[in-house]
Amino acid sequence: MPYEWTSAPRATPQILRLWPHESLPARGMAAFVLSTFTLISIPVLPLLWSPILWGVLPFTLAAVWGIYFALQRNHRARQICEELTLDEDHAHLVRRNPKGDLQEWDCERYWTKVTKYPDEGPVPHYVTLRGKGREVEIGAFLSEEERIALYDDLQRVLAP
Repeated sequence: MPYEWTSAPRATPQILRLWPHESLPARGMAAFVLSTFTLISIPVLPLLWSPILWGVLPFTLAAVWGIYFALQRNHRARQICEELTLDEDHAHLVRRNPKGDLQEWDCERYWTKVTKYPDEGPVPHYVTLRGKGREVEIGAFLSEEERIALYDDLQRVLAP
């Protein structure tokens, strides 16, 4: 589950960390790019020592570079981290975006309401926190099942 409570259930403060699922780690990406390069190079091998090689080689290298670039960009876009801190009186949510900028929201814990939109949000089972006149999303990058579990956890923890 790409979220976890980093403190005991009844401890104060309670801290919830959320992050996107990373299905391709760095070693897996390196292996994929290397195997792609190897498989793309097989049809090029008969062209060794031929002048045609220099016409085909740039396109082969461009294809491998394109795959590497797309995987790197996807990895950087998934560098999101959200942290919800709940102490006795306050709820504080901090979101670190892929570019490094921070978005923060805080509210008195008593007034914090958790809402789940089964169909109305940008994703199914969209979960938001509401309080202090604002409504903010939490865990929109999680899978549908994970958002449902997150909603249940937040309901349980924020219940009076």
